[in-house]
Amino acid sequence: MSGFTVLSVCGASSPGYTRAEFRWKIKTLSPADLPPETATPASPLLRWLPLGCLVAGLAAFFAFGLDEYVNFDTLARHRADLLRWVEAHGVLAPLVYIGGYILAIAFSLPGGVLLTLTGGFLFGPVFGALFAIVGATGGATAVFLAAKTALGDRLRARAGTALQRMQDGFRRDAFSYLLVLRLVPLFPFFLVNIVPAFAGVPTRTYVLATFIGIIPGTFVFASVGNGLGAVFDSGQTPDLGVLAKPQILLPLIGLALLALIPVVYRRWKGRSDG
Repeated sequence: MSGFTVLSVCGASSPGYTRAEFRWKIKTLSPADLPPETATPASPLLRWLPLGCLVAGLAAFFAFGLDEYVNFDTLARHRADLLRWVEAHGVLAPLVYIGGYILAIAFSLPGGVLLTLTGGFLFGPVFGALFAIVGATGGATAVFLAAKTALGDRLRARAGTALQRMQDGFRRDAFSYLLVLRLVPLFPFFLVNIVPAFAGVPTRTYVLATFIGIIPGTFVFASVGNGLGAVFDSGQTPDLGVLAKPQILLPLIGLALLALIPVVYRRWKGRSDG
C-alpha cells in the first residue's frame, strides 16, 4: 500500500475554528509518516508461505513419483479417453486444462512443452495455443508474486551499489529484456519466472511481457501437437527440436532483436545527450 487518506473534521471543538468555519481537512499519508508502532510489517511466516507452498508441492510431486507419468507414452495410451472427455464436457474442458497448466507452471513441474502439445492435440492449434498462453502466464505470475513477496524486497534492500545499478538498468528496460527472454528460450522457463522478482520488475510489465513473449513458441508447439494423432499412429514421437530449426529459430531471433531496439535507442540517445 503506497499511502492512504485521512479525513479530519475541524469545528467548534477544534482550537482556532468557530462553527462558521466548520470544514474538512484532508491529508494523504504514506507508511513512512506513521509512528513506528503503527507500521506493522508482514510477518516472516506470511511472506514465506506462498513460496513455501510452491516448493512443498514440487517436492511432493517427485516424492510420489508423479513425474514418471509425464511423458508421451502416457498421452498416447490415454489419448482416446482424453478426446472423449473433452468432447463430453464442452466449456469445462478448456477451463480444467488452463487450471492444470497454471498449477504445473506455478509449482515449476516438468512437462510444460508436453502440456502445450496436449493442448494442440485436444483443442486444435489456435485454441490450444491460446489456452496454453493463458495458463502459462497465470502460472508464471503466481511464481513471480510468491518470489517477490518472500525475497524480492529484502534482497533489493541488502543489494550492494554495483548490484543495485544492475537491477536499476534491468528494471528500466524490463519489458524489452523480458520479451527477449520469452521469445528465445535461452534459459529455463522457471528461472525466467523468478529472477525478475529479485530485480523489482513491476507486475504489470512482467505479465504483459510474458503473455506476448510466449505467443510465437506456443503456437509452434500447439501446431506440432495438432498432429500428434498421426505421430502416435506411426509409432513415433514428436520432434521437440522444432524451435531449433532455422525456419523457426531465425524469425524468433529477429523478433528478439526488434524488442531490443528501444533499449539500444535509449542508450544511444543517453550518450548523445551526455
